[in-house]
Amino acid sequence: MTTETHEFQTEVKQLLHLMVHSLYSNKDIFLRELISNASDAIDRRRFSALTDTALAPEGEFRILLEPVHDPRQLAVSDNGIGMTHDELIENLGTIARSGTKDFLAKLKEASASSAPGLIGQFGVGFYASFMVADRVEVLTRHASEPSGHRWVSTGDGSYTIEPAERSEVGTTVTLWLKDADPEDALQDYTQEWVLRDIVKRYSDFVAHPIQMIVPKAPASEDSEEEPADKGAENKGPETLNSMKAIWTRPESEVTDDEYKEFYKHISHDWNDPAERICARMEGTVEAQALLFLPSKAPFDLHHREMARRGVHLYTKRVFIMDDCKELLPDHFRFVKGVVDAEDVTLNVSRELLQQNRQIRAIRNFLVKKVTESLQRLLSERREAYLKLWAEFGPCLKEGLLGFDDKKERLLGIILAASTHHDTELTTLDEYIERMKEGQDKIYYALGSSRVSAASSPHLEAFREKGYEVLLFSDQVDEVWLQTTSTYQGKTFQAVGKGEVDLDQDDEKDDKEERQKQEDSLKDLLNCIRVHLQDDIREVRLSKRLTKSPACLVGEAGDMSPQMEDMLRQMGQEVPKTKRILELNPKHEIVEKLQGVFDRDPAAAELSQFARVLYGQALLAEGGQLPEPAEFSRLLSEILVKAL
Repeated sequence: MTTETHEFQTEVKQLLHLMVHSLYSNKDIFLRELISNASDAIDRRRFSALTDTALAPEGEFRILLEPVHDPRQLAVSDNGIGMTHDELIENLGTIARSGTKDFLAKLKEASASSAPGLIGQFGVGFYASFMVADRVEVLTRHASEPSGHRWVSTGDGSYTIEPAERSEVGTTVTLWLKDADPEDALQDYTQEWVLRDIVKRYSDFVAHPIQMIVPKAPASEDSEEEPADKGAENKGPETLNSMKAIWTRPESEVTDDEYKEFYKHISHDWNDPAERICARMEGTVEAQALLFLPSKAPFDLHHREMARRGVHLYTKRVFIMDDCKELLPDHFRFVKGVVDAEDVTLNVSRELLQQNRQIRAIRNFLVKKVTESLQRLLSERREAYLKLWAEFGPCLKEGLLGFDDKKERLLGIILAASTHHDTELTTLDEYIERMKEGQDKIYYALGSSRVSAASSPHLEAFREKGYEVLLFSDQVDEVWLQTTSTYQGKTFQAVGKGEVDLDQDDEKDDKEERQKQEDSLKDLLNCIRVHLQDDIREVRLSKRLTKSPACLVGEAGDMSPQMEDMLRQMGQEVPKTKRILELNPKHEIVEKLQGVFDRDPAAAELSQFARVLYGQALLAEGGQLPEPAEFSRLLSEILVKAL
């Protein structure tokens, strides 16, 4: 028996050091990689046995874990295809070479449609074993050979290969484990509960049984069987993984209760989901998805630095990551579920996804499916959608903040309060159906709450003339409405910005009367503007007021008071925006002011009246007075004179 010593074919000392200390963020990953390699080997043997029945195993395919406490060892065995002498050198002697990848490429040349699903895409995962082991031994026997080989390395830049006997076809990887940290029981890989947890977390849905040799329970006192010994013969295999990839099963074969339990397992949410989405992506990129829409929002939904996303990524049923940010945009961060991709390009650690065409294709597919599910829920089960909207409405509207050309799909599922209903919410499409003939704008009002927006004096003329106005009160509304100009060919128009002309069809006499009002009140408007010049840019007559004496409006591009407050709360310095004060020419207060001005244009009380009008306009829109004490004093003086 001759032992061969080989040097690794790359700068192994530097590369192994990088992989062991930097490449993987979690040492538990080593077991996932060994199980993935074993699953690959089984798939290769199973595929080869389709044309050569002699390669089929005598029993079932399985992956076996066997921990040993003294000496500290962990063995991972499989009855897969095994490796030849040359394959040991090619696959384990050269880092970043993958026998699986080479095998898959050859199969694709022969028959692209019949290639089995293989997990491995890199030949480096095996070397993660050196994170936890001082010595690694691989005992393997290829299905085409009568005997096997033993590969041994301590990760120091070289390895040995020698002939060895193995009774059955397959591979056993034995790790001589490093001393466990006494303060970290989770890193003791000889403990059965640690191994169970890792398998459950990372490899629960691997298609082959993952078993572990565990002590059998001793016979009870009432049993006639002999008590169990402490020897190896009293140990038996226990299957650790469920092998139930629920997303691969037809929906007709899975009960609602099974789906609910699976959702609770991956989301840690005690509530049942509001909706589930089962989807399969076929074509150049293949993937399966099982997604859920929760019924309740988590407490950290709007704290992105704390929130954990719920889309788990698998490749061929092998867990890759549980927080896959690349698969769904921010506004769908509440969606939970699993995506199992057939051929996703990972980086060498399998922990991070590369930005590539595959990921973009899967992301676009998932966004489309989630949006379609929300649309279907809105049209078919409106009450359920209303409950979901109450939980995630502001989050969904974050998707409107950008300049995506597909924004219109999301606009179709937006709900808003409206002056058409006191309590119900409406969609934009329903609003457009109710629009007056010739109306080309979607009118909306902003406020700190629905009640505040609905009571705004800006709505008075709209209500009087029968124009419906949408009411928005979430902080995100101010932002997305500024970046969204149209929907279904209709332009968004804030009732509190710009000039509003609802009198286009009025009689000529009405227009002449308005012109007379502007001429007669021109000097009064200039007087009020002078007294308020530090706070406003203009005073003009209003076409939107019918009951209130005054209101404040902004130009089309001005920042709203709500946006200013939001930015200040974020610590931003916001320059003061001077707005426009509009007066109702038919209100008694304006008529009385005109009388005071006619008697004495320099009357001192005109300044007081102007300040009170400005304060009233601020309060009417839900704003805050800059000097509440000063406003209270002015109001008291006016009341004293009036009484």
